[in-house]
Amino acid sequence: MSSPNLDVRDVARLARIELTDEEATTFQAQLGRVLEYVEQLKTLDVSGVEPTAHANPVFNVLREDVSQPGLLREAALANAPHSANNLVVVTKVIE
Repeated sequence: MSSPNLDVRDVARLARIELTDEEATTFQAQLGRVLEYVEQLKTLDVSGVEPTAHANPVFNVLREDVSQPGLLREAALANAPHSANNLVVVTKVIE
């Protein structure tokens, strides 16, 4: 069983990640094991298995959208570190 020859340094270069020689050696061995496992998975017969994105069914559980009263202005401003003229004062972030 031969796995594709993929060099960790090529992948690291594409990802713009600098690796030490020790890291490259470690990751090359790990990548080799991952690719060997993928090759092993390719031998399985999955012709009767329906393609899925999740192992378990996923359902959106949404509640009904019902209008409710919001927070009173005074209560919201009481939580703000600084307020003036019924507004929350924040630090300027754009010049």
